[in-house]
Amino acid sequence: MCLAVPMRLVRRDGDFGLAEVGGIERKIGLQLVDEATVGDFVIVHAGFAIQKLDEEAAQESLALFEEMARLDV
Repeated sequence: MCLAVPMRLVRRDGDFGLAEVGGIERKIGLQLVDEATVGDFVIVHAGFAIQKLDEEAAQESLALFEEMARLDV
């Protein structure tokens, strides 16, 4: 199963960047989201930012991920 995860862009170097969520950092491709700048939230799927996301939507999504992690399934 694949998930697209909201992450905050903490560093940008051309077409690549470093994104962070929950203390975990990942190198990501930014070729599909040219307008993303440091501090922006992006949706990351398979190592690539696929969409820029406003902070409110990102926080809402992250809260849902946390809630799902607490489910006893």
